[in-house]
Amino acid sequence: MGAVARTLPPMLLGLLLAFTPGAQGVNPGLVARITDKGLEYAAKEGLLVLQRELHEIALPDFTGDFRVKHVGRGHYEFSRLDIRSCELRGPALKPLPGQGLSLTVADSFIRVQGRWKVRKSFLKLQGSFDLDIKGLAISANLLLGHESSGRPTVTASGCSSHIGDVEVDISGKLGWLLDLFHNQIESLFRRVLESKICEMVQKSVASDLQPYLQTLPVTAKIDSFVGVDYSLMAAPLATTQALDVMLKGEIFNLNHRSPVAISAPLLSLPEDGNRMVHFAVSDYVLNTGGLVYHQAGYLNFSMTDDMIPPDFIVHLTTKSFRVFVPWIARLYPNMNLELQGAVVLAPLVHLSPGNLSLAPQMEIEAFVLQPGNARELVFRLGVTTNISATVTFNTSKITGCLNPGKVRVELKESRVGTFHVELLEALLNYYILHTLYPKVNDHLARGFPLPLLKRIQLSDLVLQLHKDFLFLGANVQYTRG
Repeated sequence: MGAVARTLPPMLLGLLLAFTPGAQGVNPGLVARITDKGLEYAAKEGLLVLQRELHEIALPDFTGDFRVKHVGRGHYEFSRLDIRSCELRGPALKPLPGQGLSLTVADSFIRVQGRWKVRKSFLKLQGSFDLDIKGLAISANLLLGHESSGRPTVTASGCSSHIGDVEVDISGKLGWLLDLFHNQIESLFRRVLESKICEMVQKSVASDLQPYLQTLPVTAKIDSFVGVDYSLMAAPLATTQALDVMLKGEIFNLNHRSPVAISAPLLSLPEDGNRMVHFAVSDYVLNTGGLVYHQAGYLNFSMTDDMIPPDFIVHLTTKSFRVFVPWIARLYPNMNLELQGAVVLAPLVHLSPGNLSLAPQMEIEAFVLQPGNARELVFRLGVTTNISATVTFNTSKITGCLNPGKVRVELKESRVGTFHVELLEALLNYYILHTLYPKVNDHLARGFPLPLLKRIQLSDLVLQLHKDFLFLGANVQYTRG
């Protein structure tokens, strides 16, 4: 099937989505879900960001006075503290129902190096030290919301960190002196580091994750005159099993947006945790597209004789038509005809398990082209057909292809007497198969884009057709730029 694509940063969050009824009974047109498998991957990616942020923590200098029996009073200073290595382990990103996500990191390790100085009276000594932080645990809640613009938001709340053990290894002359009050030193480092780590988490969420979520496209252009609205209808919803986000999923005219006369159906997504991310695309999305294209006249067509192959059995001339429309050649001898077709109503897509179909109804008017560019209506036809479609998706778009259905023609009105329409059916079937279908399929092959954040690669794609919606599944890989 292709491969769906790109976007999702450290700590992911941003990727989407899933279903849940929208506010005030309005259902989303496009829904998706990050499963436990997706959240697990997001946690691992997020851990890499936290490790990078930890290396950038600016630790303060520590100074103070000490008093040791038989030695007396003195002054110490720890400076040039630098985190040399860190290993964060056991990341977990779990849904926090009604709020967002819970981020935890367990049993991690950090090593800090620096310099120490001791002054006592006229004596000044210095050396280096290593500080090993073991059993580090971090916990924070990521609260999810959405802006009026329709973009997602995230803030960190309730952060806490705990250090299981702190070990200070002091080198240099009089290192033994500092060993005498190492418990005081370790306690001080523990308090400062626990505070700094939570500051780092807050900063990472605000400066990395939140801007990344802003890369979600609220609208995406499909072609020169239509786009798709991917604004969030509500804050992302955390359930016990997944993170769900609801998007409007409405196709609209870029130059003139008007209210849509149809509503999105209520969807029931299958329980499927085989992929990291699932998308459900309601038939509402496809049908709003049909409405816009219909209103724009994109589905109308015109057919003239120069579009018919020279060796075809019927041509758009009164002479050719006289075989089955005898009066037309008598009333309009040696004149060309033009057929103008229009879809009566916007064609609605019907989705059912394993099947996508539509049954457009067209009306075709036949005109005689008289001298001086005058045109005269001679008859009117009703045309129906049943069309099936094949849907695929790739790294960034959903695409489609119409499969031809037989055209059925009915005479609605004639100003040149009654006649049979069998030969006209053959003509229209030829035109629709060789001209109209290729034109529409070229457009469908361009597809419409999926709502994806930056730098996301999707793989292991699956696509299923369910009642009222397409169900897409994929695994995710975050690509570092």
